[in-house]
Amino acid sequence: GTRCVVLTARGRGFNAGVDIKEIQQDGREALLGANRGCAEAFAAVYECETPVVAAVHGFCLGGGIGLVGNADAIVASEDAVFGLPELDRGALGAATHLARLVPPHLMRTLYYTSRTATAAELHAHGSVWRVVPRGDLGSAALELAREIAAKDGRLLRLAKAAINGIDPVDVRRSYRFEQGFTFEAALSGVADRVRDTFGKEGAGSD
Repeated sequence: GTRCVVLTARGRGFNAGVDIKEIQQDGREALLGANRGCAEAFAAVYECETPVVAAVHGFCLGGGIGLVGNADAIVASEDAVFGLPELDRGALGAATHLARLVPPHLMRTLYYTSRTATAAELHAHGSVWRVVPRGDLGSAALELAREIAAKDGRLLRLAKAAINGIDPVDVRRSYRFEQGFTFEAALSGVADRVRDTFGKEGAGSD
């Protein structure tokens, strides 16, 4: 009977990504666990049998981009910002999902600089369906979900499978490829060095 899912969050923002302090304290096992957890969470959104509408408010960073980038539709509040501060955190990943939200060169610029894009900017690129005041976010997301859910449930599932099947990028494999470089950065020591300086140059990096 479920024909659409709304993915939302409570608190100051939608999602700030992995807890870097936990990884610093617990080392490689924490990194491996975070990698597996992120991969499965992002895949769960993408592979959900019904369409997923993401309702985004406040900050949507790191892992938040992985979740939202795999959703079928996005409604955002006016205060929402999207970005991947991974290079400032000694990590890599979710470029696969950011590439689903913005054009290729903008994705690269945002990725290399750790800058964010606003909901209005993503709306201009066509990846955000609507931008609404924070207090209207829930109702706007449900309005879109109800419009989708008015369709035949079996046909919606077929449509979701068909659309996923024609995607030019295998998002699960692409993201796991990225994660390999995150682990390489950890093994080489560069990840710890960058995290200790929060991405600031001058710590002897090449």
